[in-house]
Amino acid sequence: MLDRPVIAIVEDDRSVRESIVNLVTAMGFDAESFEHASDFLQSDRVAAMSCLIADVRMPGMTGLEMLDRLLASGRSIPSIVITAFPRDRDRRRAMQAGAICYLAKPFTDNELLKCLRCALSAGHRSRGRS
Repeated sequence: MLDRPVIAIVEDDRSVRESIVNLVTAMGFDAESFEHASDFLQSDRVAAMSCLIADVRMPGMTGLEMLDRLLASGRSIPSIVITAFPRDRDRRRAMQAGAICYLAKPFTDNELLKCLRCALSAGHRSRGRS
């Protein structure tokens, strides 16, 4: 039996973070949440994540800076970047850092599910799975 994918949610706004966790688990995935990018990067669970959902604007380290650090460390986690302040510059930077999707808040359940499926499919391909 295959393990359920684990989705990391990095979002500083508690209500948004909890809503995404509830949505992701209702979609049939496991979820782990982190309030700050540094909490995620320092976690011993990074390697266990199948996908990462990260907010752009967070105190301390932004979601884009977190993606850059993951990339620089050689870790590749299929990622979905979310933001309440969509900007073309941030979208380009997210995609250059390997993000699968860039979603503007508020996004629909279907938009997130589509991005999760793409991200998980990309993760399976990069690990040599079908």
